[in-house]
Amino acid sequence: MNRSFHWRTRTAVAAITAVAVGVIAGCSSSSSSSSSSAASSAAASSTASSSAPATSSSAAAGTVTTSACGTKPGVAATGTPINLGAINTKQPGTDFSDIENMTGAYFACVNANGGINGHPIKYFPLTEQTSPSQIASLAKQLVTSDHVVGVVGSSSIIECSVDAAYWKSVGIDVLGAGIDPECYSTPNTASVNMGPRYSSDGAVQYVLAQGASKIAFDQSNVPGTGYIAAGPNALAKAKGVSIQDFTENVPITSANAIATKLVTAAGPSGAVVLNFTPPEALLILQAAQKLNLEDRVKYWACSTPCNTDFLATSLGPKWNDKLFVNAELTPLDGNTSATAQLFDAILKQYGSDVSGGVGSFSEMGFTIGEIATHALESITGPYTIASVSAALKAVSNYNTGMLCQGYTYGNYPEHIPNNMDYTVTPDNGKFVQASSGGGCTLISADDPQIAAYRAVAGTAPAAS
Repeated sequence: MNRSFHWRTRTAVAAITAVAVGVIAGCSSSSSSSSSSAASSAAASSTASSSAPATSSSAAAGTVTTSACGTKPGVAATGTPINLGAINTKQPGTDFSDIENMTGAYFACVNANGGINGHPIKYFPLTEQTSPSQIASLAKQLVTSDHVVGVVGSSSIIECSVDAAYWKSVGIDVLGAGIDPECYSTPNTASVNMGPRYSSDGAVQYVLAQGASKIAFDQSNVPGTGYIAAGPNALAKAKGVSIQDFTENVPITSANAIATKLVTAAGPSGAVVLNFTPPEALLILQAAQKLNLEDRVKYWACSTPCNTDFLATSLGPKWNDKLFVNAELTPLDGNTSATAQLFDAILKQYGSDVSGGVGSFSEMGFTIGEIATHALESITGPYTIASVSAALKAVSNYNTGMLCQGYTYGNYPEHIPNNMDYTVTPDNGKFVQASSGGGCTLISADDPQIAAYRAVAGTAPAAS
């Protein structure tokens, strides 16, 4: 990828070993962030060559260690804490807590290596069960009881819609991994991910490009299914391809019936596209395999949550080059970039609460921590809600080493800063970049929401 190494990480690595600098020259990476205390352009079809094929990270080379997290390797931050918080959905059938847990791991690494100008980040990661009153209460708790100056790492089915007005009223600009429409259509929230709509766009766009003649699109029966399905339907309609929508109650209890229904709907030249968390998608895919249905359609595809080694390992080699998953962040298996190595090191040393291990959720958490740290380092005065929000909004074309595009928060009425992605496929228990059309590809502007965002923010170039 030849992405430039963030100055802070580069300095820290130089302090580790001169050999390390020689090895990582020309690789991608970025800086780090704080601690975890309270809980521990062109057309949409255009592609940009992407780097390392694959998804579980590789620290085998051992070049970058957690000492690279800060400007003072091995020196714990002892200054006045910078309080940050997050709210994630965690309930049966839907669990996004790996995102805030990996953000907390990133912060813990930063705190152990100098912090933010000597200040540790005190992190308050909270979980909710899609209850609006509970979510609203947690948001006020973060501000009035935990005295946070920023909200980073949130990922929830409905939190953006519940709290958007409140965050605006107190001046907080949120950095998260969005799900519901308000995470992308409001001025004070920006995400590192595409969310279920645009991620499903990517999966549908891929199978359309490969020649699928019909699509069966299935997703969890949770709030927002109509909003999510609208994107894939717009893409299919633009290409003149029939698409049929389904929803399923989760946790799934009838995987065999679901798999049979979807295969029948897609037909032999069509594609089944799933939008579920990994355990639920796995049930459907394993049912298809048990019933010998996996070859009864031309393609199987999945939105980003399926991009986890847990799912690839559980499926086994029979699904090699048969399932195609939208990957909103850099494939890590076999990737020896500095970013991938730092991810590995942080996950191993600080990520004991990241239950899903290597995957899109943990990558999102890492990237949120990275961007938040970059923003916090730019603040020269007191760390306040106003200064932290201003620093986040000022992030522009920042090369994370994880995203296809430079990341810009910006002062826009809406935010979809990640709208270019990879496609990965299983390869003997790991996910690797698909050999055909798997490189960085712009999400199609046939989705009217993508078109509207690009009209105000432009199209960020591929990171290089």
